[in-house]
Amino acid sequence: MRRLFVTLAAIPAALSLLAAAPARAAQCQPPNGFSGFIAQFKGEAARLGVSPRALAALDGVTEDKRVLSLDRNQQHFRVSFEEFARKRVTAGRVNKGKAMLRKYANLFAAVEQRYGVPGPVIVAIWGMETDYGAVLGNMSSVRSLATLAHDCRRTEMFQNELLSALRIIDRGDMTSDQMRGAWAGELGQTQFLASNYVRFAVDFDGNGRRDLIRSVPDVLASTANYLKAYGWRRGQPWTEGSANFAVLRQWNKSQNYQRAIALFATRVSEG
Repeated sequence: MRRLFVTLAAIPAALSLLAAAPARAAQCQPPNGFSGFIAQFKGEAARLGVSPRALAALDGVTEDKRVLSLDRNQQHFRVSFEEFARKRVTAGRVNKGKAMLRKYANLFAAVEQRYGVPGPVIVAIWGMETDYGAVLGNMSSVRSLATLAHDCRRTEMFQNELLSALRIIDRGDMTSDQMRGAWAGELGQTQFLASNYVRFAVDFDGNGRRDLIRSVPDVLASTANYLKAYGWRRGQPWTEGSANFAVLRQWNKSQNYQRAIALFATRVSEG
């Protein structure tokens, strides 16, 4: 089986592209199985400067067959925007979003001052992704990413994500035990992939760590930083057809999702 190279990864719906330094990657599904893949990967990660402490997160890791099953059985279906939005932009979720805007008014103001992204847009993403942190997932991110990296279907992308997860550990943001989330390795209250965590997460509460699981200031500021990096225009509308609406595509490629964020933000900002 040929050796692969880490390049720009095609990030699926949840998030956008992240440039990674080109590097020779481990052979997906080598003859000596998952343990052999992990050994190869650890060698390449060490060559790229990952510390022994972070590499230890891979010690004893095993393949998670549930992750492969979920990856193989994603249901992609076409629905109208009205049906899509009805299930996601609910009255209860919008009302809670308004309450969050009031509860964290000073924080949202500080985030907007720094990054130019208004509170209603961040609240819309926060609410749609995890119901404001209520639904984060509890699967080991390192194990999930290792499983998907070993699978040849998208090995380049997920080897990059696994390397990024180790870098999160290396810089002290989280331990491997703390890195628990959705089945594909997404982390935190607005569901960052590890590569985007490395690139966009900020320490807004000033405690020395970028914590998108437990720190609301870090979550909100990092989400705004992501949008700013993709061209968010301060003080401009986010309605369909605007430049800022186009930026929402960098958050999620689904047009229904883009439109739902914009609708959610508008409803939260009303009254």
